Amino acid sequence: MKILLVYPEFPDTFWSFKHALKFVRKKAGAPPLGLLTVAAMLPSTWEKRLVDLNVTNLTEKDLAWADYVFLSAMVVQRESARVVIERCKAAAVKVVAGGPLFTMEHEQFPDVDYFVLNEAELTLAPFLRDLEQGLAQRVYASAEFPDIHQTPVPLWKLADLRHYDTVSIQFSRGCPFNCDFCNVTALLGHRPRTKTAAQIIAELDNLYALGWRKSIFFVDDNFIGNKKQIKSEVLPALIAWRKGKAGMPFSTEASINLADDPELLRLMVAAGFDTVFVGIETPNEDSLTECSKSQNKGRDLVESVKQLQRAGLQVQGGFIVGFDNDSSSIFQQQIDFIQKSGIVTAMVGLLQAPLGTRLYERMQQEGRLVKEFSGDNVDGSTNIVPRMGLEPLQEGYRRILNQIYAPGLYYERVLTFLREYQPPQIRVQLEPQYILALWRSIYQLGIRGVERVHYWRLFFWTLFRRPRLFPLAITFAIYGFHFRQVAALHVN
Repeated sequence: MKILLVYPEFPDTFWSFKHALKFVRKKAGAPPLGLLTVAAMLPSTWEKRLVDLNVTNLTEKDLAWADYVFLSAMVVQRESARVVIERCKAAAVKVVAGGPLFTMEHEQFPDVDYFVLNEAELTLAPFLRDLEQGLAQRVYASAEFPDIHQTPVPLWKLADLRHYDTVSIQFSRGCPFNCDFCNVTALLGHRPRTKTAAQIIAELDNLYALGWRKSIFFVDDNFIGNKKQIKSEVLPALIAWRKGKAGMPFSTEASINLADDPELLRLMVAAGFDTVFVGIETPNEDSLTECSKSQNKGRDLVESVKQLQRAGLQVQGGFIVGFDNDSSSIFQQQIDFIQKSGIVTAMVGLLQAPLGTRLYERMQQEGRLVKEFSGDNVDGSTNIVPRMGLEPLQEGYRRILNQIYAPGLYYERVLTFLREYQPPQIRVQLEPQYILALWRSIYQLGIRGVERVHYWRLFFWTLFRRPRLFPLAITFAIYGFHFRQVAALHVN
């Protein structure tokens, strides 16, 4: 059996980093973890190839080779997935589809031959068994949540890792919280299910043996969902594994209550974590109550962010405007919070209601659903009727993006962060493309760019005052270029 695993293209979004990746001659952020994990679950005797449309093209020769195309996608990849399905149908290649997009919307794809939905640990084996017997059904789904102790090491060897800037791995699935706009719990449940420390070390060993030395992103929706296991097993194992190794800094996603646990913070930094994405959402307490973001309430959110930064973690933040309790003042409040906190990578989006969330159900009951959920965090769209009105909301949103990624405020925020940040001790392997990226940044940003005055101020301030942070400062300058390109798509 010949299986072609196809990953659709991401549009030009906040997290695509397409404009930044050009500086280091990379084509995509990370290889598709879900597809490569599924590949490891397929019979070892089957032939497998990966086509990631973010790094290469899908050719007629690829389709002619394949017996089946296995297609996985997120909602934001919807349009690219439709194109892939059309091409497969034209080439008479059967499509097996799974992943978040199809789990939530499989009825919208009549041309897909088979759906293997939810988590593959439960639904893939029955499909493969029936397929072998010629009895395959069209839809395989499960309401259960599998034990992931048996989840195999992904087949990273199928991906050409030279094209990527990071690699994703997963320790846990599910989140203990119940934010009403988030579909993580609908897809993966409230009880965090975890791999063993031995599984994580085996995955890291596999990557290290393949020569990977760059960053690794733990894609858990809340890495600290099971604090006890993290502190007693996983982080000590990571600390021991890292000894004598260069590179491979870790990043992840976590809730803001990470700031309340100094021991957990210390262990994460010692294990090699240097970045964490946190869902801040809003400084408006009434809006936090509205969306059941209880872990963010009753605290000084700016000080919590500063605690993480001082401990050695860069904080990337997610922000939302358009809650029912938001007034016209929320836009300046968000700008002020982002600037004061020194959150350089600040993703701001309009409130949207994904299928399967409590917010979706509430908006449906109130007759406030208006169109398809785009899955793009910063495209300025929403699938709900906002209480403040769509036009004022979108105008305020454009104001936020215009300001926080304008060179003046952006570079000011970078300096705010660099003054606070205490970087962890991670031995970095400097690769030639990063030296080239420095020269490209000098030319693109320091000579040609509208931000050149701010660029040179950051350049020399960091070089003389915080020289250890100089590579990070240049990275942020490049990020800013990407963010401005993405923002320009939606604010003009």
